[in-house]
Amino acid sequence: MPEVPGVTSVQVPDAAAPLLLSGARLPGSPGPVDLHVVDGRVASIRPSGGMPERRADDGAAVRRVHLDGRFVVPGLHDRHVHASQWAMVSRRLDLADAGSAAEVAALVAASVDAAVASGAGEVIGFGYRDGLWADAPTLAVLDAVSGDVPVVLVSADLHACWLNSAAARRHGVLETAGTSGVLREDDCFALVRELDDIADDVLDAWVGDAAERAAARGVVGITDYEMRWNRDDWARRAARGIRSLRVSFGVYTQHLDRAIAEGLRTGDAIEGTGGLVTVGGYKVITDGSLNTRTAWCFDPYPGLDAHEHPYGLATVPFDELVPLMRRASQADLTPAVHAIGDQANARVLDAFERVGCRGSIEHAQLLRHEDVARFAALGVVASVQPEHAMDDRDVAERYWAGRTDRAFMLAELATAGVELALGSDAPVAPLDPWVAIAAAVGRTRDGRDPWHPEQAIAARVALAASTNGAGDTVREGMAADLAVLERDPLSATVDELRTMPVSATLLAGRFTHSTPSVG
Repeated sequence: MPEVPGVTSVQVPDAAAPLLLSGARLPGSPGPVDLHVVDGRVASIRPSGGMPERRADDGAAVRRVHLDGRFVVPGLHDRHVHASQWAMVSRRLDLADAGSAAEVAALVAASVDAAVASGAGEVIGFGYRDGLWADAPTLAVLDAVSGDVPVVLVSADLHACWLNSAAARRHGVLETAGTSGVLREDDCFALVRELDDIADDVLDAWVGDAAERAAARGVVGITDYEMRWNRDDWARRAARGIRSLRVSFGVYTQHLDRAIAEGLRTGDAIEGTGGLVTVGGYKVITDGSLNTRTAWCFDPYPGLDAHEHPYGLATVPFDELVPLMRRASQADLTPAVHAIGDQANARVLDAFERVGCRGSIEHAQLLRHEDVARFAALGVVASVQPEHAMDDRDVAERYWAGRTDRAFMLAELATAGVELALGSDAPVAPLDPWVAIAAAVGRTRDGRDPWHPEQAIAARVALAASTNGAGDTVREGMAADLAVLERDPLSATVDELRTMPVSATLLAGRFTHSTPSVG
């Protein structure tokens, strides 16, 4: 199997040798145990030392790995990722700490000469959040520090781009960008897709590196909602040796006809990927985001009374959404619908009820209390990103003032019996489930007081919501997708959860990550 240039990939054979993980501990259970892994599954779990030596069918001894009391949990899944975007972030100008348009301009000014010297010819940045800035993004602010060097800056929520005049001309959006230089929603998405036009071998190398880093955090699988024809991308990557993750990929509206024509169905494995790449859901975006002030709400955004869309933006009208969801569902593509504002969530729930199918709402950030019960009654999964609550708490207090008790309502959803699926929306937040789990459990970061702690969930609930249906503990018969930890996640503090040391990760019984201390 050929390697991707620049990637030290983990080779995953079709069959793994039997394995004995001795001296393991299961969180919440007394005493150490031995886990016997055969054919990629947990064949048995016995008290430590009580399992006889076993041999493989060919007579070879079973490999024994001593875990020395480390904790073993089901491997983690990130249920909402933009894989290519996440892989590109480390190669872009980091704007996350900028507190104003002027600060962004200073960072751009320091990068222009380097971009010219390197031959890049364009400055691409990521991560600005302008919701609380005192000054506004404009073309003029960037033009003053960049001259003829094109500059494209992507917001942290991926729903807006800020350009200078040179970039607006290069990408043919000068008129659309106007004096602000800001593109929002579909205009932004179209430009981001142009930025993604990178040679396959280069992008695959970056994605492979990101996959290895994810495995080092106990991740065994992701759901990729990149706005690409993802099937071919992931089939190619698997063929090139990038096999450290299970990948379920989304299909967007622009590719729905093709997916149906080619017979793609949610859950089907893609041939030639060893079962690691499967078809995910049909992704449709129905509103914007909080930081871009385009999430569709029942109440107007303060200070935007004269704005064209003071309540946010419904990007797919209801009379278009319903037939799209119905067509996908009838083709066995499960809808996964983006909704952030409370009005968007209410209308998407209406659509699920009208179509009569199940699926997920991606984000579900602001809800009416009465809509929580509808999630449960309709069997709609709440695919949520708890770290967004930590990133957005201040901007939410400004633009959703008086309603933040209904923001990121994880506890209320869980209590109502709604299935939670935790994710990151990387690169919006880091592709690290321990960050999401910590945010869900503690509702705090950076030493601040917990934000609406009544919506915190228990560590066991957060862990179960991070394993793609595998639950909160390892059981006999399950796939041997496992994470080996230095701490008990059920008794760890919030800060300890956020920085959880991962000693090893196994995918179908094969090590995709291990530290020298495991062996």
